[in-house]
Amino acid sequence: MEWPSSSQLRAVEVEPGVHLAVHDVGEGQPLLVIPGLGTDYHAFVWNIAELAQRWRCLVVDQRGLGGSDATPGPYSMEQLADDAATVLERLAPGGAFVFGVSMGGMVAQHLAIRYPKAVRSLILGCTGPGGHLSVRADPANTRLLLGGDAKEPGLAYRVACQVLYERRWREAHSEVIEDAVHWRATHPVRPGVFAAHWAAIRHHDTGERLANITAPTLVLHGTSDVVMPPGNGTVLANQIPDAMLKWLPGRGHMFFQEDPGGTLALIQAHLGAPTAHPA
Repeated sequence: MEWPSSSQLRAVEVEPGVHLAVHDVGEGQPLLVIPGLGTDYHAFVWNIAELAQRWRCLVVDQRGLGGSDATPGPYSMEQLADDAATVLERLAPGGAFVFGVSMGGMVAQHLAIRYPKAVRSLILGCTGPGGHLSVRADPANTRLLLGGDAKEPGLAYRVACQVLYERRWREAHSEVIEDAVHWRATHPVRPGVFAAHWAAIRHHDTGERLANITAPTLVLHGTSDVVMPPGNGTVLANQIPDAMLKWLPGRGHMFFQEDPGGTLALIQAHLGAPTAHPA
């Protein structure tokens, strides 16, 4: 699967000498897309063509990942949210819709809390609140997520795929798994960056501040997610005022890759279903 050739690469300076890569593709109202732990824009390669027919997608490589500059860790969610806010200030000064998955959904929560005027609508996928409200994953699944004992990037991600995708779907769609493993093997995360992001996850806690989110919010979660147990989606929907929770039955943590069409339909319903334009 290839990224759209019409995509334009933007370099946004988020602090002196530190630039983030933003993949700008599509037309219409801006949609900031924030990938998860250790992943860059390629995580949305199966979704981007349809999304970009409806919105101007700004898919960000978070600090240290993909084409973005790295700085010494550890990182914090507040720091990563500030990065996202700077991207919006530069590329969508009137605000944007925001779609964050997994760790990207954590960043999106902090963005919506810290910069409410920048977030016109919020979509939180396969993510959670952290802190005492979090529904914890089985430690054995977390160990697989982190690659087990594998040292080579591609092999470590192959191990992670055991829990990232629902088992039956994974067995039936080897092409998606092989694409993801190949990408990680040929685009390894730089030394220290994964640990810097993991530190941000470990200290993530939006807790009672979720009640301060004013953006219309959609929570998406696969019912078979073992990385971020579904109870986390319920907590978010209960804590964020007027949030809507939509389940993707039988889908795993990577629900948006497992069911691109279903994911698109739910996002369209939330954001107002713009008319698609030719790619």
